[in-house]
Amino acid sequence: MPKQTLPLHANGAHRNSTHYHHHHPNTRNPPRSPAPSPARRALKNHLVAASGEFVGTFLFLFFGFATHLMAVAQAGEVALGTTTGDGGGTAGGKSAQTVVVVALGYGMSLLVAVWALYRISGGLFNPAVTLGLCLAGQLPWARGLIFLPTQLLAGMVAAALVQCMFPGDIRTLNTTLSPGTTVAQGVFIEMFLTAELVFAVLMLAAEKSKDTFIAPVGIGLALFVAELAGVYYTGGSLNPTRSFGPAVAGTWFPGYHWIYWVGPFLGAIVSAGYYHFVKYFNYEEANPGQDASNEDFVAD
Repeated sequence: MPKQTLPLHANGAHRNSTHYHHHHPNTRNPPRSPAPSPARRALKNHLVAASGEFVGTFLFLFFGFATHLMAVAQAGEVALGTTTGDGGGTAGGKSAQTVVVVALGYGMSLLVAVWALYRISGGLFNPAVTLGLCLAGQLPWARGLIFLPTQLLAGMVAAALVQCMFPGDIRTLNTTLSPGTTVAQGVFIEMFLTAELVFAVLMLAAEKSKDTFIAPVGIGLALFVAELAGVYYTGGSLNPTRSFGPAVAGTWFPGYHWIYWVGPFLGAIVSAGYYHFVKYFNYEEANPGQDASNEDFVAD
């Protein structure tokens, strides 16, 4: 009887089927990609935080500048003793009503920007605040060095866009001294105004407590109060980026522009120093129970 053979295609199908099942990849447990190194993870986190800092600083100053420009353009009254300056305008030449609107614009703009973005970058938006947190040990110096140019760039972009998008002269937003305010007075005014703001950030946001989640409200109000006191006399900078942006966009720097760097940085140093003082002596023991609930007092 002749030997029966299978068709070639049957033999081939059988061999191919066996070969396929033998080399089929394991899709249930795919190989895992190696975990990123700590250095790479840290760099990624720094870049993400820097992006949040850029967006937040831009939004804060864009709406602050726009409100300020509107207030100057719509002001119907001018304070006594006003001088127009040499092309840069005067920050303190407007009436009290204008000062209130300007202070409200910057304060509320900061409140919203911080509340929206503090989970990403911490919501600093100010080189003086950044320095204060670094000195207080609440922010790594490496991240602070990344934040500084990011904040300056965001301030320049915000001022340039306001100059392009809104009628009016961006130079009217320059921080300048009012008539009768000396350079030395301007330095110390900016120092104390900034010290209040930085200390509010340290105690409400960096120092964790039960009211930390509403820290943006306190921070925005701190800037509002400081602006009320400072806009007329110095322009109410409290923030080198706030002064630097309009000066670059308007290509006009007053001769004493440096006070808007020295004053806020001195204020940050003062705030960080007092923060270390109260922390060293355990300030919680001086006035205990501030974060206790009603149940805690009943239990005691």
